Amino acid sequence: MIWCNKSLGKHKKSKLKRDIQKLLLITSLITVGIRYPTKVVISQTLSKPKINEVNLYSNKSFITKAVERTGSAVVTIDTQRYVKKRQFPRNSQSLLDPYFERFFGLDLPNDNRPKIEQSQGSGFIFADGLIMTNAHVVNRSDKVIVGLTNGKKFEAKLIGQDFFTDLAVLKIEGKGPWPKAKLGNSAKIKVGDWAIAVGNPFGLENTVTLGIISNLNRNVNQLGIYDKKLELIQTDAAINPGNSGGPLLNSEGEVIGINTLIRSGPGAGLSFAIPINKAKEIADQLIKNGKVIHPMIGISLIEESNSERKNNAVKVGYVVPNSPAEKSGIMIEDIIIKVGNKDIETASDVIDQISNNGINKQINILLKRRNKFIQLKVIPTDITNLENN
Repeated sequence: MIWCNKSLGKHKKSKLKRDIQKLLLITSLITVGIRYPTKVVISQTLSKPKINEVNLYSNKSFITKAVERTGSAVVTIDTQRYVKKRQFPRNSQSLLDPYFERFFGLDLPNDNRPKIEQSQGSGFIFADGLIMTNAHVVNRSDKVIVGLTNGKKFEAKLIGQDFFTDLAVLKIEGKGPWPKAKLGNSAKIKVGDWAIAVGNPFGLENTVTLGIISNLNRNVNQLGIYDKKLELIQTDAAINPGNSGGPLLNSEGEVIGINTLIRSGPGAGLSFAIPINKAKEIADQLIKNGKVIHPMIGISLIEESNSERKNNAVKVGYVVPNSPAEKSGIMIEDIIIKVGNKDIETASDVIDQISNNGINKQINILLKRRNKFIQLKVIPTDITNLENN
């Protein structure tokens, strides 16, 4: 019995030892099982920022997307003009000093050979092989070469140009298909909207600058430009030399304007673009007729603040001699109250009404002169007729 008891005790101790070993094994497995998923979770947590980081950089900005939609339609325009040098008598006293001669742009007697003047600008394809650009980009050019973003170059011919709005239309002499820019609606843009200027200055493909719309309907007369008929979009997106004629885009990549000029000197840093709605009207006329009719009556306008009326008073600043305005009796200092059926609040109202009326068709104008209202009938004419007076 004692042996049995002793044997049983040994057996119990052996069993207890095995149970403890099993328990330790199970415990170690449980511990490993707990730690293993923990390591996986930690590994996943650490890897997530890397994935997010990749996604962050792979997401395109609205600027990139906008340029990708229209960039392929932006072209470089290279122009050539053949210039014949003027000849001066060899005994001309002005040629005694070559520095004097160069300062005044005179010609050396041995430098009378024809030369080729080259310049460059930008434009964009808006229809099948048709390009919109500035008139000053292609003015007086004998040869025009259009460069596409794919490196191909084609000659282009001038369909028509209008100096009063600084617009021109070219036709590519080649076979398409051609990339086309999507035209937006400049009537829907607002001050503060994004503005993306695209061009190919110095032949550099798709140079892009970003800004906002700073002002709408900026009259060029306010900029000291009196030989143009333009109301421009003002933006702080930089328009570099060579960007003239390139598109101004909205955040969706639609063309809302044509980059046309920059302000130098006082107020430098301001850029201006022709609204695309106006550009489309001009382009349509150039394509159909090769020229544009600009109805005018022969007056310049001044906007003055009027506290009594709580709005602007539009006054006549100048009357062109022998113009429809002078013939009808309009005088300097007259305040324009109404043109046609439109009450006048801005100079733009006057311009729009006369333009919409057309030429050789009578329009009624209500004026105020020294507290007296005067009703006149005026027949607008094309601006070229005013120049010939």
